[in-house]
Formats: sequence, structure tokens, C-alpha cells
Amino acid sequence: MKTKTYAGIPEEFAKLESAKIVLIPVPYDGTSTWQKGADKGPEAFLNASENMELYDIETDTEVYKQGVHLVEPVTENSSPETMVEVVHQTVKKYIKKNKFVTIFGGEHSISIGTIRAFNEMYPSLTVLHIDAHADLRKSYDGSKCNHACAVYEASQSTNLIQVGIRSMDAIEKTVMDEDKTYFAHDMAVDDSWMDSAIDQMTDNVFITFDLDAFDPSILPSTGTPEPGGLLWYETLEFLKQVFEEKNVVGFDIVELCPNEKDKSSDFLAAKLYYKMLSYKFKNDEAEDEYDNAFDSDQVNKNNSKYNDNDDY
Repeated sequence: MKTKTYAGIPEEFAKLESAKIVLIPVPYDGTSTWQKGADKGPEAFLNASENMELYDIETDTEVYKQGVHLVEPVTENSSPETMVEVVHQTVKKYIKKNKFVTIFGGEHSISIGTIRAFNEMYPSLTVLHIDAHADLRKSYDGSKCNHACAVYEASQSTNLIQVGIRSMDAIEKTVMDEDKTYFAHDMAVDDSWMDSAIDQMTDNVFITFDLDAFDPSILPSTGTPEPGGLLWYETLEFLKQVFEEKNVVGFDIVELCPNEKDKSSDFLAAKLYYKMLSYKFKNDEAEDEYDNAFDSDQVNKNNSKYNDNDDY
């Protein structure tokens, strides 16, 4: 990637040693089944970020001054399973360095690795899955590491809350917890869905945000757009409330499929990422120490079946 620092921020705010935030690009598109191009998403996102104002009006902050370190992209693509494991180990490595770890994909299969890492590091984890699609297949096209399986593992090992769902296969209903699923058609007529979803979350929350959760009228550049999606301000209202009431331990954003004729989608993704950081750190001074609340003595032993090899 051509970008040297996230959003072109000065080097003093981009050094790993002092940055509170780490950004891991994962330009992977190995399992998508319709429109290809999600592997170009991270670069388009970073290019748009360089053209974004870095003062956030709503929170009256410049969150980049908390420090954002842009990691070398994860380019492993020999197989979906290997990619997931490299993402898993990379994310875990930076959590252990006491960083607020964020990931930008790539298609949604990368989230299997990110969620696995956070689930190992934090007990009683809630995964907040914001998406048009349920992504609950146990396997698809011969692999358990397919984008259609992005949160199946999370459904078995975490407190999974799904928001914005409006497309799924009948088989996924046998896995889905409908009490913790907020379908788009219900959300459109029920103003209480935000409070209800947050009430079902544990204290530690990881957010996986598939950009096709948005309505195609505001974000058309994604691999599988679905009508009837979220709009900008309702999404921000919900995210702001989650960040205020819960300990958001990290997040990923996936499925930007850039289009040369539509730069607005790239820019929306860039603004969303920056907004989420702004909500996370709005009450923190840049000079404050960051504590990601990771305690090595509290690692979730339920996930010891995964390899713990930081040297991958």
C-alpha cells in the first residue's frame, strides 16, 4: 500500500510505541461469491481517509492525536484457513501490546480470525454483528472460513447480537438466536430496538461491521448490496450509545468493494471508522495512559483449542 501513515497523520502520532490505536488492513477477497473487489477496500479506505477533516464536530475531538499506528497489511491468501489463523495471531499480538486494535478488510471471512482473537483475550465477550446478512452457515463452498460463515463460530462461543439482518438462508434459522437478532424490517417500525440490543450485551463488546448493513442509497460499493438498510444518523446514534454504555474492546469493518465511479462509499467508510474512534476516546486526553483492560490471568480458557503461537 502507498499510504505511509493512517489519514496522512504526522509521524509523531503514528509510532507504535506511543499510539493507543492499531489499524490492521487485511486486503483479502478469497471467498466472496458475487462481486469481487473487497481486497481493494483497505487501500480505498486509506486513500479516502487522507482527504478527511480530522476534527470531529460532534465530539469536539481530534482523535488521531491519541495515536494511530498503521500496521503492514496481512496479505496471506494461500487458503481461507491460513488467512484466518494469521489474522487471529496478528490481532492477538497487538492486543497483548495494550493497544485498541482495529481491522479493515477485505471480505467478512477475516472476522473469523479477529473474533477468535478477542474471544481468547476477553471473558464474557459480546460480538455485535452489524450486517445485512446472517453469515451463520457452518460451512460454505467446502470451507468453514468462508464469508458466509463469518459469525458461525461466534454464535457458538460468544454472546452474539445481530443487527440489520435482511437476507439469510433457511438453514441459518436453525442456528440463529432470534431473541438476539434485530431484523431490518422490524427495526424500521420499532424505535426500541437500540435499547433492547444494548440490554442484551455483556460489558465487553467487539463490533464487526459489514458495510452492506447500510442502505445501498448511501453506500452502494459493497459486494452484496441489499435494499432496506441502515442510514447514517441512526447508525451513529446506536454506535454512540454502545460506546458510552459498554467497554468496546475493538472492531473491524469489512466488505468495501470500491468502484471508480463512486468515491462516496470510500469516504463513508473512512468517516465511519473515524467516528467509531472518536466515540471510543472522546473522554480521553491524548497524554492519558491507555488500558485495554486485557488481563493475561483472565484469558478465556474456553478457547484453548486455538493455537497460541505469536511467531506464526
